[in-house]
Amino acid sequence: MRRSAFLQCLAGSALFAQQPAPISVAVNEVIVPVTVTDDKGRFVSDLKQEDFKIYDEGKLQKISYFSRERNQPVVVGFLLDLSNASRLHWKNYQDSAIELALALIPDNDKRFSGYLITYGNEAELAVNTTQDSAKITEKIAKLKPGGGAALYDAIYTACTSRSLVKGEPLEPRRVIVVIGDGHDNASKKTLDEVVEIAQRNLVTIYGVSTVAFGFNTLGEKNLTRLAEETGGRVEYPLQGLYKDVSGYLSTPSDEGNYALKVGTGGYASEIAKGMFRAVSNTAGEVTTQYILRYVPENADQPKVFRSIRVSVQLPNVTVRARKGYYPYAPEVKPK
Repeated sequence: MRRSAFLQCLAGSALFAQQPAPISVAVNEVIVPVTVTDDKGRFVSDLKQEDFKIYDEGKLQKISYFSRERNQPVVVGFLLDLSNASRLHWKNYQDSAIELALALIPDNDKRFSGYLITYGNEAELAVNTTQDSAKITEKIAKLKPGGGAALYDAIYTACTSRSLVKGEPLEPRRVIVVIGDGHDNASKKTLDEVVEIAQRNLVTIYGVSTVAFGFNTLGEKNLTRLAEETGGRVEYPLQGLYKDVSGYLSTPSDEGNYALKVGTGGYASEIAKGMFRAVSNTAGEVTTQYILRYVPENADQPKVFRSIRVSVQLPNVTVRARKGYYPYAPEVKPK
């Protein structure tokens, strides 16, 4: 897909809106990015503060700050799976990663930054934090898959080993996009450890799954947990290739009972559409979030991890927000 067509698709979400004024925050305030979608998955973007309720350890809190500005500043970490499992559709995911970088780090807009971490047998900071998307896209274009998958180490690296942008995690917010299938067979860190450090660092994790139609992996549950615990979600661009094909299961074929055959133009076209939707949905969600802040009224109660629940007073909507937070700063051990 051409970059111009993709950016034109996102024009409706005001990707290049004016930068909102800088904000200040109290030391003990909790920041909660929230996404609201309707029953068809469309973003609900016209809500007001009074539409939201937020609970800390089950107790209703008073919202001290509310924003529905489109395109709040963000720093995005692109985590790209270079394991052997990504070989089958590598070119498609390589192209998708490039499109995401171009969409989320627009030229000449200082509000947006990004970095690239690749993970095979080891996690590597391939491109440090930058406002120049070309540095990331040029690196992605040269990558080739092979080896194991150190996903958890990649997330830990994203939270501890890159250059920070002034104002994080308030302006800009922190987002990670994992392009992979969620499996891990090479990390020193565990899933529990990286869920905690992501929550401590106010990181929202999204996934663009590389799992092909008709397959599943144990890693899917890992990717889902990483997203749900931090307020993100996972896109499955290769899982819906046949949803609009009438009677595809009744079409005989030596390769399988599928109307769209591998190696044909129809199959390639459906893959491209699936990738386009995944990139567009992910970019749209990153740039279309409400920001809620509050000072916990029961903060004197000693607890290591505090649960959060956000609700919206509307029927048939889905609310995504991180499930909790740690009141204290992360403990990062020196290497």
